[in-house]
Amino acid sequence: MKKLKRDLILLRKEDRPNELSIAHEVACINQLLQSVETDSSLCNAHELIDLNRYKILQDTISISKALKLKELKPFQFLFNRN
Repeated sequence: MKKLKRDLILLRKEDRPNELSIAHEVACINQLLQSVETDSSLCNAHELIDLNRYKILQDTISISKALKLKELKPFQFLFNRN
């Protein structure tokens, strides 16, 4: 998987932090975020409400198709279940 460059803010209580421990913490956080930020976990956290057909779609295929569109069709809503 391609490594992403991201900005992270670490809040620590230490006055003089060790550079090695900070680098280890950032690497662990990046690994954790890469395992969580997947398409399947995004589809599991959302559902598609389609008022045209009066259905609530929770399957991965329908939600991933809706996410790939630039705009949703009229009266379709992407709802976060969290």
